[in-house]
Amino acid sequence: MKIGIIREGKQPPDKRTPLVPHQCYELMNNYPNLSIVVQPSPHRCFNEDEYERYGCEIKEDLSGCDVLMGIKEVPIQELIPDKTYFFFSHTIKKQAHNRKLLREILAKKITLIDYETLVWENGSRILGFGRFAGIVGTHNGFLTYGKKFELFNLKAAHDSRNFLELKSQYKNITLPPIKICLAGDGRVAHGALEMLHYLNIKEVTKREFLNSKFEEPVFVHLRVDDLYRRKDGMAWDKADFYHNPELYDCDFKPYYSVSDMMINAIFWKLGIPVFFTKEEMKNPNFAIDVIADITCDIDGSIPCTVKSTTIEEPVFGWHSLSEKVVAPFQKHTVDVMAVGNLPCELPLDASTEFGTFLIHHVLPELIDNEDGFIIKRATISKNGALTETYNYLKDYVE
Repeated sequence: MKIGIIREGKQPPDKRTPLVPHQCYELMNNYPNLSIVVQPSPHRCFNEDEYERYGCEIKEDLSGCDVLMGIKEVPIQELIPDKTYFFFSHTIKKQAHNRKLLREILAKKITLIDYETLVWENGSRILGFGRFAGIVGTHNGFLTYGKKFELFNLKAAHDSRNFLELKSQYKNITLPPIKICLAGDGRVAHGALEMLHYLNIKEVTKREFLNSKFEEPVFVHLRVDDLYRRKDGMAWDKADFYHNPELYDCDFKPYYSVSDMMINAIFWKLGIPVFFTKEEMKNPNFAIDVIADITCDIDGSIPCTVKSTTIEEPVFGWHSLSEKVVAPFQKHTVDVMAVGNLPCELPLDASTEFGTFLIHHVLPELIDNEDGFIIKRATISKNGALTETYNYLKDYVE
């Protein structure tokens, strides 16, 4: 089998890679009949010399490869017919902007395996960059807070060589006694938790957070069942909540009245009640100064997230009274960090972790067991048709 690592063609170019050089060596050493070809890229976080030193072939033409692996969506004009592709296609929720992509994949009889659909038997995802989204998003929250109140200066994550260098900055600063509210309980939230714990920020109970004052920075961790209540008073039920979110209210008001910073790492979909409204943000009791909206759902759970931001300009100010986007870091603004591709800021660490899970849990099945349930369940299209599991996309592509 010959695997090709493709150059990221989507703009702006992504620096991440599905396999880092030493992982390629490990794979080829464990599977003598496997070879890996790397397409040159000026943006990848590892250069071609590093891949070549670890035994990879550097080649522009990947048409001789059996399997092609990237990170983001492949531009339509770069798709090679009759190949097997691995990448995040962003099609399984019928995203309108990628309809043409899936149509072309079917027309070219490409086998598409989406990283997002690689799951364990319980449905939880095997691969993802959520941990680093949480880490970088939390860092950006502190960066924003320090700049807004002229307390300290942190450099952006993308200006750090790696996670270790990013963390080292905090040795030189002292955080004020702020109250931080973290919402969520998935990989992203746990990345945020990792950062908060590294900074030795004390976790307090919901009761303490709402009723006490502190002389040190503290945070409260709110999970879905902490935030939502059935309107009719019936007991919380997770499955019922996600199927019938209109039957629930959000109980976040007490928290936005006492929080200085909010880190939003919670899953949200249309129909789930928002944390607060734009009208509520006009209330003098609305105390939040900085929102690190890692989830970044436009017009979603955080109503003032009316646009996404970029790695280069990660923050905008929200003027609550006029309901307008303004320059950040002013006394009268709520400053919102809403970068949608946060793991790209630490591409070395994010790629290494991603590749580790890929070679331990996915590639052995791809190489040794063509009938394995993980690969089969994740295959969206094959031989010009949608697979049975993803046949619900038929009306989307038609």
